[in-house]
Amino acid sequence: MLNFLDLYETYATEVYRFALWLAGDPYDAEDITSETFIRAWLHNSRIRTETLKAYLFAIARNVYLNQRRKRKNQVLLDDVYPDPAPGPDKMVESQLELQSVRGVLHTLHEIDRAAFILRVQHELPYDEIARILGLSLTATKVKVHRARKKLLLTCADKEVS
Repeated sequence: MLNFLDLYETYATEVYRFALWLAGDPYDAEDITSETFIRAWLHNSRIRTETLKAYLFAIARNVYLNQRRKRKNQVLLDDVYPDPAPGPDKMVESQLELQSVRGVLHTLHEIDRAAFILRVQHELPYDEIARILGLSLTATKVKVHRARKKLLLTCADKEVS
């Protein structure tokens, strides 16, 4: 009676070669070969061919056909929906830009900075900002305008250099 190790050592190379010719891929051939020997060992009482070698080849072919059937229903997905999250380079670029904007904002007077932040970050209307800061409506609009102008000029200078 043949033990598993003897069975494998005797026929593994031939089964692998057969599987490689069927599948055309060495990794698939390895999978087919290992699955063939597992099935042969688990069902060794059901040999239906005249030789053990033919039995192993029949199992290998069936494993290959099952793999093909399963893969036939699989479809490669297109990258139609790429990851919306920014990549690491964009994140670093955004962080550097944010640091630059913060630096410029801290050069402004506190009241100008507060007016700008309330308008841009918190989207408050000018009359509400004026009430919060105790300024006239016109003065509030001027402060926000000057802060925007300074930011634009500073950012434009950095892009040029």
